[in-house]
Formats: sequence, C-alpha cells, structure tokens
Amino acid sequence: MAKLTAFKLLSFDVYGTLIDMQAGIESAFQPTLSKSNLDGKIDRKTIMSAVSAASTPLQEQEPGLKYSALLTKAHPEVAKKLGCTHDISEEESRAFGASVGSWPAFPDTVDALQRLQKFYKLVVLSNVDNDSFAACNAGPLEGFEFDAILTAQDIGSYKPDPRNFEYMFKVAKEKFGVEREEVLQTAQSQLHDHQPAKKHFGMKTSWIARYGVVLGGSGEEPVWDWKFATLGEMADAVEKEAAEK
Repeated sequence: MAKLTAFKLLSFDVYGTLIDMQAGIESAFQPTLSKSNLDGKIDRKTIMSAVSAASTPLQEQEPGLKYSALLTKAHPEVAKKLGCTHDISEEESRAFGASVGSWPAFPDTVDALQRLQKFYKLVVLSNVDNDSFAACNAGPLEGFEFDAILTAQDIGSYKPDPRNFEYMFKVAKEKFGVEREEVLQTAQSQLHDHQPAKKHFGMKTSWIARYGVVLGGSGEEPVWDWKFATLGEMADAVEKEAAEK
C-alpha cells in the first residue's frame, strides 16, 4: 500500500471536513425554530437529517443552482419537516442560505492545513458557490491560501457527479503536472467523496471521519484507505512518515 507521503496533491471537501457544517446549520436554523417556539426542542441530528432530505434532491435536479440559493430554496421544506408552524418569509429563507460563509471551522483545521501544505498541493473540490466560499475562506479559514479552488458553481454540477472529479483531475494535470494516481481525496463525506472516488476512478482516499457527523452518509459500507478522526491527526501521520524517510 502506498504511503501518505507518496501523493502530490490533496483534493479537499470543505463543508464537513474543514468547516463544522453541522454547527453552522444548527445555529443558522435557530431563528426559524424560535419563531415556532421550538427552541431547544429539536436535536442536531434531526435538523441535519431534514436538511439532507431537502437539499440532496435539489443538487441532482438543479445542478446549476448556487449552493446558497439551494439552501434558500430548501429552507421552507426543512422548516415544515421540523414542525414549524409560522409563515416562512423569503427574508428568513435567504438569511439561512447566506449563512454558509460564517459557519465555523473545526479547531484543528487551519493548523493542519498549514502543516499539510509543506507536503502537498491543496485543492478545494467543494459543493459550494464562489461567494460563500470566499466569505468562509476570509473568515473561519483565516485567509488560508489554497493552490486551487474548484466549486460546484464553476463546474456546473454537484458531487457525487463524476464530472466534478474529472474537472479536478484536469486542473491537477494542467496546472500542477499531477497525475490522477498522485491525488488523494481527503474528505468526511462517504456519499459525496469516498464512494464516487472509489467507484468511478479507483482513487485512494483519506477519510476524515469527524465522528458524530450526520451529513454525508451514503447508506453503503464506508470505504477508505486511511481513516482519521480529525485533519490534525492526518497531519500528524504525514509528518511522522516524512520524519521516518
């Protein structure tokens, strides 16, 4: 089996891997729950399951829809699933969709990225729009400089669509001279990253499991080549390998 240090480029999922998507969504949905007097009565898992049920079909049906607009469109359905009884306003839905850029980073993220950048090209491959990612990168990710940023908005489809990976491979080759077998998909989501990367391309993958995360499950047996609880643990393993060379 290849070593972690044998790869030249990490292709990153962001939301769920680098950004605490669950904390961000839960916080952003609180104003809606409050208006129906549901404060503290709906747990995080229930909120996440409702968001996934409403947003995943939209990603397939409207692949050209910006992620912030997709969340805006999903918001009324999520509210209904969670038992909200007040009239949902357009302003309320837009505020939820616009929250993406302020979702918090996991505590280990920025330090781990800084350490990993010493060994790899770091490329974002995210189901997000450009404005939301720019806000996220400037804020929670502290202005970290990725080597390339590839969004669903640029590609015109959402993962797990194979086109997103093909687009990334093309950029890796043309911009960095990196072949697809030299790319390690690094992500939390089995549904959006690990399953399609393995199924369509036979990629090696590193699963940042982020235990307790609800979103990103595929219903299939998890697949991976390396598994870590956090990105920080992966950075530790890479540094250890490099020191042993």
